[in-house]
Amino acid sequence: MKFGIRLVLGALIAVVGTFGAAAQDTIAKIKQRGTIVVGVKNDYKPWGFLDPSGKIVGMEIELAEDVAKKLGVKLEMIPVIAANRMEFLNQGRIDLVIATMGDTAERRKVVGMVEPNYYAGATNVLAPKSANLKKWEDLKGRKVCAVQGAYYNRRVGQLYQPDLVVFPAVPDALNALQGGNCIAFLFDDTLIGSTLAGGDPKWANYEMPLASEDPQLWAIGVRLTDLDAPFGKLMKEMSVDWHKSGRLLALEKKWGIKTSPYLEEANKKHRGS
Repeated sequence: MKFGIRLVLGALIAVVGTFGAAAQDTIAKIKQRGTIVVGVKNDYKPWGFLDPSGKIVGMEIELAEDVAKKLGVKLEMIPVIAANRMEFLNQGRIDLVIATMGDTAERRKVVGMVEPNYYAGATNVLAPKSANLKKWEDLKGRKVCAVQGAYYNRRVGQLYQPDLVVFPAVPDALNALQGGNCIAFLFDDTLIGSTLAGGDPKWANYEMPLASEDPQLWAIGVRLTDLDAPFGKLMKEMSVDWHKSGRLLALEKKWGIKTSPYLEEANKKHRGS
């Protein structure tokens, strides 16, 4: 009996040791490979999107470039969506997620959320002005386009009971909205705001009519085993520096994004620390 217990404990220690070694070796593996693979958005302008040449560019892309430069390796980017980014990370298909990922308690059970958070958004809708939406309750029973895996789908569905029509990616939902398949598009107010401010005439008759709700911090994601290991600590240090140096505020300005109160507050906090 005692021998069996010792065997089980030995096996558990070996497994824990293996995971620990894997976490400790992440930076070494990236450097040995000569490339860091980052999951990014390519449909979330201007945080991550395709330029006319088909190249992925944007505010978050520059952050990914900063990480690659820090490690002295090349950058490989893999487009991800809300429904697969955490899965790709845990499968080892990517080393890091910088993809507008909301930081929630539920997601913290699956991936490591790097603090300090690097951005923040909230929930709203994009709708034609003719829909005459005034309050969230106006969505009840009406078809609303949404994106698979978005954290706010459940909350809005429970509170306001719209008929959610879920699509795999943002462009699909926006096309459905313009095609009249839904009365509004439920998403993060950061994307909606930048879409309306972008000057594209096809959105001239659209608006963000409701008061934004459920403020949500965004986090860079690493595997849970990396969070307290050297790779996670490196990302924490970089996030602190991005805030302290004003790098994030400068990138907002460069990409034409309205200044985030969260970034202003974080900049002041870390400059004073």
